[in-house]
Amino acid sequence: MVATENAEVRREPPSQRSLRLASPTRHFGKLSARSRAMHEVFAMLARFAPTDVSVTLLGETGVGKEVLAHAIHEQSARARGPFVVFDCGSVAANLAESELLGHERGAFTGAVSAHAGAFERAHGGTLFLDEIGELPLDLQPRLLRALESGKVRRVGGRLERRIDVRVIAATNRDLRSEVVGGRFREDLFFRLAVAVVPVPSLRQRLDDLPELLRSLLVERGRPDLAVSEEALAALRRHPWPGNVRELKNAITCAVALLDPATRVLDPAHLRLLASGVDEDAWLDGLPLGGHALARIEKAAIRQTMAMSGGNKIHAARRLGIAVSTLYDKLRKGT
Repeated sequence: MVATENAEVRREPPSQRSLRLASPTRHFGKLSARSRAMHEVFAMLARFAPTDVSVTLLGETGVGKEVLAHAIHEQSARARGPFVVFDCGSVAANLAESELLGHERGAFTGAVSAHAGAFERAHGGTLFLDEIGELPLDLQPRLLRALESGKVRRVGGRLERRIDVRVIAATNRDLRSEVVGGRFREDLFFRLAVAVVPVPSLRQRLDDLPELLRSLLVERGRPDLAVSEEALAALRRHPWPGNVRELKNAITCAVALLDPATRVLDPAHLRLLASGVDEDAWLDGLPLGGHALARIEKAAIRQTMAMSGGNKIHAARRLGIAVSTLYDKLRKGT
């Protein structure tokens, strides 16, 4: 009997046994999930998607807010139109206005030709304002005006151009606290807070790990690769501070290091940063006492830039700061 059962297991596709779902999944467009937390998110988005209301997605960095925003777009009447992403935290403060609203030729030094901003490029479709909490305070009134009037005026221009755009915003910040702190305009907050959808962290939706792993293995060209029960257990124990983005990086690294002949992903193949480690306790063990904070910060930025291959956007995300803040610190020689 044991031999028969083992034979049946060997005949079963290797990627299926350890990742087989115990309950049906729920779908939203091309996305799928089995966790109750994501079922609730899908239910809300299914109601909002066919409408034109502004949706704001709240959640930690790396939870997949852009993926959800794109799914909303694909389930809306604007699906045939463009889906334009404007990352408020990755654009230098002095360029944010022209990138969002556009500029005319000669509007400023370096403006050798006219440029259509994100609003114009998204005409007839959806504009995704990622990390809206990072938008410079002095630009927020112009964003509010564009949202309320349905018109934009390029930097250096006089003509107001009519736009037809559905806006989806996302942030990992508590916008109410930002309003209280004077860092975010209250009128803009209420304009965006029409439909607010909290997106759970990966820690809150571990039941979705099998679905996520299947999808990632297919993306990486290894749909044949099985994930052992031990590896799945290790993934469940990990704290996932970087959420789905961190999981994606872990699987990408594992697949790249695996021999093509390998058919089962084991715990030894995973490179999980600080897995099972109290990061605060680990930092407390470093000899940081007695050093100036500026020196510690400078070293952290220098090392993070090296880890990120010089990519300032990735480095800023690892450091938990806006790209504009990182630019300022690098310019000041921090």
